[in-house]
Amino acid sequence: MSRAILIVLDSVGCGGAPDAADFGDAGANTLGHIVAACAAGDADEGRQGPLHVPNLDALGLGAAIRLASGVETPGLTAIATGCWGAATEVSRGKDTPSGHWELAGVPVPWEWHTFPDTTPAFPPDLSALIARLASTDAILGNCHASGTDIIERLGAEHVKTGFPICYTSADSVLQIAAHEEAFGLDRLLKLCADLAPHLHAIKLGRVIARPFTGSAEQGFVRTANRHDYAIALPEPSLCDAVQAVGGTVHAIGKIGDIFSMQGIDTVKTGPDAALLEALKARMDSAADGSLIFANLVEFDSQYGHRRDVAGYARHLEWFDAALPDLLTRMRDGDLLVITADHGNDPTFHGTEHTRERVPVLIAGQGTKPLGHCGFVDVGATVAAHMGATLKRGRTLL
Repeated sequence: MSRAILIVLDSVGCGGAPDAADFGDAGANTLGHIVAACAAGDADEGRQGPLHVPNLDALGLGAAIRLASGVETPGLTAIATGCWGAATEVSRGKDTPSGHWELAGVPVPWEWHTFPDTTPAFPPDLSALIARLASTDAILGNCHASGTDIIERLGAEHVKTGFPICYTSADSVLQIAAHEEAFGLDRLLKLCADLAPHLHAIKLGRVIARPFTGSAEQGFVRTANRHDYAIALPEPSLCDAVQAVGGTVHAIGKIGDIFSMQGIDTVKTGPDAALLEALKARMDSAADGSLIFANLVEFDSQYGHRRDVAGYARHLEWFDAALPDLLTRMRDGDLLVITADHGNDPTFHGTEHTRERVPVLIAGQGTKPLGHCGFVDVGATVAAHMGATLKRGRTLL
């Protein structure tokens, strides 16, 4: 039984979504705009010049960007030696669960619940419920916000009062930030776990625990102890299909949270640098019949939401430099897929995800232009390679 490695570069979209205007994202293009900014010398902080990702480009990254959105890709002009294409999403969202579920063969069959961009953002009964579950008199925040900005703004008040910091975004999510020592990490995790079923019942996708440390004097910093409490999938996914034929699913990054541990055998979490090392270790040790399913989140969390073009470019170059090592760890018959779940254009207005197509790059299966495809086709391709089947999608190979 063959192995497959599915790597999701979180938010690394390539523009061109046909319904982008419906989401307020007409013209958004994460990779296209980063390439343009680098070529123009507008992303030289900590790096310099055109975007340097020769290994991704050799697999077909530049070609995928041009296919998806028709833009030029200065510096990314290699003749592709992998299989490459661009995938379009049908789920009515531009969020992490929608993208990952559909990549795993399960388009979201409902409209997600979201909160209005007002202050307060939450209805009074929900705010009261959170306070009751937290055993506090009130909550802080109650608005749309960037996670790093809101802890800087409200961290000191939180430490003083003990009230949890609650915020949301354009995604179907409620995030709760709390200080690991002053509030307590276990207490925060229990609060989110207790709250999640109430919000899943109204089709809110995730409740996310966002612990942080630090002080008003030294600054507050989020820790790696984030935990997502995601709504359960409505039907079996790629992960379940692999298990059904006797395979093992190794989740790296937040994959376990996204899939509510459904169809997951092992989990490794941490920052991207640690996750990359875990990915290498799994590629070295995982038996035949293994699906290694990884999410590298910092493209999105550290650079996309913060609209940091140079940082995003640096992270792309960091992953590209690591790619040859990953490729050398592939065994005969392995399938390696690199894709994304949505966009988060760091040159765009606001701080939210952007509705985009995503690149699909495949190594280990020769050279082939894949053309336009669906997110579900990625899952169907991985499933077919591993001798499993999904209800939706077609194999690209």
